[in-house]
Amino acid sequence: MIGRIVEVADDRRHLFVSRGFMVVQDTDGERKELGQVPLDDIAAVIANAHGLSYTNNLLVALAERCAPFVLCGANHNVAGMLIPVAGNYQQAKRFDAQIAATRPTHKRLWADIVRAKLQQQGSALEAAGAPTAPLTALIRRVRSGDPDNIEAQGAQKYWRLLFGDEFRRDQQAGGTNGLLNYGYTVLRAATARAVVAAGLHPTLGIHHSNEGNPMRLVDDLMEPFRPMIDLRVWQLLKDGHREVNPDTKRALVRVLYDDMQSAVGATPIMACLHKLAVSVAQVYLGERDTLDLPLPGLPLDLAASLSE
Repeated sequence: MIGRIVEVADDRRHLFVSRGFMVVQDTDGERKELGQVPLDDIAAVIANAHGLSYTNNLLVALAERCAPFVLCGANHNVAGMLIPVAGNYQQAKRFDAQIAATRPTHKRLWADIVRAKLQQQGSALEAAGAPTAPLTALIRRVRSGDPDNIEAQGAQKYWRLLFGDEFRRDQQAGGTNGLLNYGYTVLRAATARAVVAAGLHPTLGIHHSNEGNPMRLVDDLMEPFRPMIDLRVWQLLKDGHREVNPDTKRALVRVLYDDMQSAVGATPIMACLHKLAVSVAQVYLGERDTLDLPLPGLPLDLAASLSE
């Protein structure tokens, strides 16, 4: 399930399919070919420019491979996402199991996700040299369904500890928020691919319930991985990179290929996302009781770069 995240961020580009490749072509002048990527190597395509055009054949070919086509707004947030209708041979069976899942099951799973997120936030704070006690103290207070909204309480403490007292999370802002937006867009695309490939419907969430959000399950499952993006943004800021540009985009995309510790050893984050999505399906089907969440700790490559 490891593939390439391909971003097209320049205007005047045309994307089409040729002999099993996605081809990027300049639309000015002689319409030169700028590059090719094998379709089978693509995990997601992120369209992050205003002057793009693309063929229906390309969108169909990506959908057949469970590779989302992501449309970004000016703030680097997801404005839309094309995902396949069918992503797994057991899809109908798993949709039925999703629909039939009980409220107690969802509450139990959400508590596990919140604990995992708090653990990873603590790991991010530890790597940044910030106090971890305010986060770790909250973990044991998480109850089924998180009725006390410990996740939100943790977020209030976490942002201040990681980025300073003046920081406010604002999806419409640039700078630090723009970097976070872009990182989350990439993470969301990879999570959507994992959800669809596991035969689950992205709208049928565990906790997120906004009626206008077609990606509720995706937003549920990406929560424990957000701190890895946050820490990379912290590192970029520390190194003097404060805006979204080609270099910072590459750094944020690379997070998905970092190894995290899992029950079977070091595993790339993109593979961890797939394992988590499959475990959700297995819980719904009664094949297991717990989610396959990554173990607490930093991605190994990220930890190595911070120690340099």
